[in-house]
Amino acid sequence: MSIIQTFKKRGFFQQVTHEETLAQKTEQGPVCCYTGFDPTADSLHVGHLIPMMGLAHLQQAGHRVIALVGGGTALIGDPSGKTEMRKILTKEQIESNIVGLKTQLSQFLDFSDGKAELVNNADWLCTLNYIDFLRDIGRHFSVNRMLSFETYKIRMETGLSFLEFNYQLLQAYDFLELYRRHGCLLQLGGDDQWANIISGTDLIRRVEQVEAYGLTYPLLTTSSGKKMGKTEKGAVWLNAERTSPYDYYQYWVNIDDADVEKCLSFFTFLPMDEVHRLGALQGSDIREAKAQLAFEATALVHGKDQAQQAQDTAQALFGKKSNNMENVPTTTISEEKITVGMGLFELFAEVQLCKSKGEARRLFAQGGIYVNEIRISDENWKLTPESLDAGSVLLRAGKKRYHRLAVK
Repeated sequence: MSIIQTFKKRGFFQQVTHEETLAQKTEQGPVCCYTGFDPTADSLHVGHLIPMMGLAHLQQAGHRVIALVGGGTALIGDPSGKTEMRKILTKEQIESNIVGLKTQLSQFLDFSDGKAELVNNADWLCTLNYIDFLRDIGRHFSVNRMLSFETYKIRMETGLSFLEFNYQLLQAYDFLELYRRHGCLLQLGGDDQWANIISGTDLIRRVEQVEAYGLTYPLLTTSSGKKMGKTEKGAVWLNAERTSPYDYYQYWVNIDDADVEKCLSFFTFLPMDEVHRLGALQGSDIREAKAQLAFEATALVHGKDQAQQAQDTAQALFGKKSNNMENVPTTTISEEKITVGMGLFELFAEVQLCKSKGEARRLFAQGGIYVNEIRISDENWKLTPESLDAGSVLLRAGKKRYHRLAVK
């Protein structure tokens, strides 16, 4: 089976250049391919999972994979999908972020013995001679064609800096460099990267007279069309310090029923027969599919032990048991802070179950605030030392969001 067939079966496929030729190449032997990751934070998030899983499937199929971190391009910022210019990071921030990204990529890719490579485009971009680059690379790009791409059309309405306008040239040059250094022939990315990707294939054809290929994944959205990977707290990160394994597990177990089969296909390595079986479950039986999805997705990012702990904690909480609270997200405060009493809305904002006291007040009005599994109906309720059970209190927002407050 070609990788294109695999991607189509699992829903990874959106657009591709020269489909038949690429399918033949991937069937004939290993193909070197790459995906780029911007080191704009010290952690990747759920939105990066599809390209990470795509590289993992390629590696498992015997292909050579490269994870390219944009240490050079991050100094500019990709305008794709953005309505305003990205924040400019320092070189030191970018280098620190790259360390975190490799750790997370290692959960999906085997970097041992050169089976996969992590490459930083700063190695060639930061030493470019600008005049040489304009003469050798810039002459192959049509400004009229670049402005016809949707990425630039959108930004022309709000303002596009010359700095960002160069991004497409630099990403295309990355592909050319990876071809020259590693024989890389295939670039993969989200569908919002299509213009950048075909610019790279076109540059390789013009400069090296070689056919290169591009393939894009669908953008990660829910069945209702909303961007996936966001919660009340913001992005769902792969870093355990930003999003705990328990919260990560809870994100997946709480997705809409309509998204379960798609997510099982995207974010697990389960055989498609099993994906279809689980996805076909209805009513209360869909909980089995969600639990399987949450466990598999959490195990991929945080390991099986953390996934099992998260699952055990969830079962303890929702089974109304209290013997396994150590893995519930916990905030610790000093006893002095509650000696005079801590207001209900301040409390829920403090542990970030609500973004603000105003949001906590609205949740209270809807009957959605619980302390130690008791719904609070008195808006003047305060947390005092007498409220504690063995030095802590269990808070719940709505039906499914828990947090433990410990006092020392």
